[in-house]
Amino acid sequence: MNHKKTIAPLLLSALAVSSCGGGGSGASLDFDFNARPTYLNDIRQTTYDGVGDDLLTAGMGRTGLQDDQAPGYEGAQPTTEELRRNAIYTNYRALVDTTTAGGYGTLYGPNIDAQGRVGSGEGKVAGLEAIAYSDDGTGRRNITLMVQVPDGFDRSRPCIVTATSSGSRGIYGGISTGEWGLKRGCAVAYTDKGTGTSPHDLQTDTVALVDGTRTTATLAGTRAAFNAGLSAADLAAFNAATPQRLAFKHAHSGQNPEKDWGNATLQAVEFAFYVINERFGDRSPGGQPLRSFQPSNTTVIASSLSNGGGAAIAAAELDTQGLIDGVAVSEPSVQLPANAGVTVQRGGRTVAVNGRPLIDYVTQAHLYQSCAALAPSLASTPFAATFAIRFADPAFPAAANRCAGLRAQGLLTATSTSAQAEEALARLVSYGWEPESGALHASLAAFEVAPAIAVTYANALSRSSVKDNLCGYSFATTSSIGAVGPTPPAVLADMFSTGNGIPPTAGVQIVNNRSRGVPVRDVFSFNTAGVPTWNLEGALCLRNLLTGTDAAAQRLQAGLDETRRNGNLRGKPAIIVHGRDDALLPVNHTSRPYAALNRRVEGSASRLRYIEVTNAQHFDGFIGLTAALPGYDSRYVPLHVYLNRALDAMYDHLVNGQALPPSQVVRTVPRGGTPGDAPAITAANVPPIAATPAAANAITVTSGAISVPD
Repeated sequence: MNHKKTIAPLLLSALAVSSCGGGGSGASLDFDFNARPTYLNDIRQTTYDGVGDDLLTAGMGRTGLQDDQAPGYEGAQPTTEELRRNAIYTNYRALVDTTTAGGYGTLYGPNIDAQGRVGSGEGKVAGLEAIAYSDDGTGRRNITLMVQVPDGFDRSRPCIVTATSSGSRGIYGGISTGEWGLKRGCAVAYTDKGTGTSPHDLQTDTVALVDGTRTTATLAGTRAAFNAGLSAADLAAFNAATPQRLAFKHAHSGQNPEKDWGNATLQAVEFAFYVINERFGDRSPGGQPLRSFQPSNTTVIASSLSNGGGAAIAAAELDTQGLIDGVAVSEPSVQLPANAGVTVQRGGRTVAVNGRPLIDYVTQAHLYQSCAALAPSLASTPFAATFAIRFADPAFPAAANRCAGLRAQGLLTATSTSAQAEEALARLVSYGWEPESGALHASLAAFEVAPAIAVTYANALSRSSVKDNLCGYSFATTSSIGAVGPTPPAVLADMFSTGNGIPPTAGVQIVNNRSRGVPVRDVFSFNTAGVPTWNLEGALCLRNLLTGTDAAAQRLQAGLDETRRNGNLRGKPAIIVHGRDDALLPVNHTSRPYAALNRRVEGSASRLRYIEVTNAQHFDGFIGLTAALPGYDSRYVPLHVYLNRALDAMYDHLVNGQALPPSQVVRTVPRGGTPGDAPAITAANVPPIAATPAAANAITVTSGAISVPD
């Protein structure tokens, strides 16, 4: 148990002042002044009144966040305030289902208070927002950090929650986690962890600043959120050879940002301490702010989801200063050691392939998923029928040709498309995907999720420059038939708000530079024989970077090793929640083996709990897309509910001494009904995390092994 000491800052200040004044004793005291971290550059602070604008909803309230119409812009050049408002709108809706039937406004949302009570208000939160870069002075890193401090910050029970961005998103990419902290009266520490949404448009040589506004690379200088770093000669040569291309920070910074996600999260916490002490800390007799709030008297929970959750775990592993008290994360992306030596079982059956890193299983998905999506056994799953019409029609059989191409490469053996698709599906299951994940393959393949991640992470891990065109891939805006063209200024201006940092995004597509004839959008490209195979050659090239021995492969493999975690949470209490059906970050490669590794590393000192949620998957935001993705609503419950509950449990453990819940499977109840028109969710669909789970739901974790019931 890790109770925080509650120290009254004002009392400490009074004692400090009295000890250094009067009495003739000559006593003196060195004040602990609030020093600004040296890596912070250009801190900007804005206060929001909670009426016209606010920390959580940018003035839109819960009603505006739910509105299908984005707030938009009044003029041709978006203002800083407009960009922020649209960024919060886009990111919040990307992370959670904002339909009433899906639980918004009843189970979660701005009108739900910290105790889970449903209110009728708009949920706006007044307070201070401070934003800055973390950099070494060169402008090459420029990791964005942000702190939100609500006016209701509880000085008697101070707390900080991290909300590192998910995916490759920008600074508001963890806003749905930040919501929990703001409601608790906690400061929220955000970081984009060296990723971000705004590209360097190489043709016009324009970049974004920290607030999303754009200018020329020359005028921005070291203030650019991201500059691809090409010399004038290289830029001219690149534009001549491959015009109208875009560089993105996660893919093309040359920094391998994932290796530093933990440090970026820790710096966000340090920034939060600095900001709250500037605002609420005691003052010396000379009026200088003191470090009244410190790790010793402030509860700090590292949290977030997906990549942000993985960053929270990395931060806890790296935390030698004792900044973090506990961890509560959802569906984290964690890269295990190369030979983790762990065993994963489900229902008594050993999962042969587990604990692989993201670049491994995502390049496997890139090879097989578009073929597997045609499996007859998946015909009734979301988007499967539409996928077959788009990509298996004789007029453009890209997915069917992918199946045939895999057979020609010796990667499948079946002879018919349907049999090849079933074989491809079986290959994914044997590589660690749960059978329940199969229902998601068609929609994820259609949205090009695996190629998007494979291309971006291969570039990032190998520290490739945009000019390298790794495996023949690039990023550009394309027409409806896939032709490369210029990115409209209005689209560029808005990308800070509407992009996700990893193409396809906001009209920017993955381009196959090696397509027969001319470069075109990847999914529409042709191989050297003039056959559309969804760029099988590119997928094989990316896979070879993991398995091969050439220079590019060695660079990627070295970069991968820099991102691996060690499983040592330093005895910190932690809760991981993960959806069993997750097809993006399969549980057998992430949370399950990490729990086993942590127990092997920490032994009896481990305080990690693993909560696996049935009928839950990676993209809560897809559940509400009932017109585009009918069937998500009838099949899946929001995992966001369980992240909130994990945060509740961790806070109660740290502050009130409540016991952590044991590791367990939570068996939810799908909404059912007609796909696209499922009945409204109720509390019965999302049962609580049990204080004492039934034996049939208990997860057993021993040294290097985890056993999960069916």
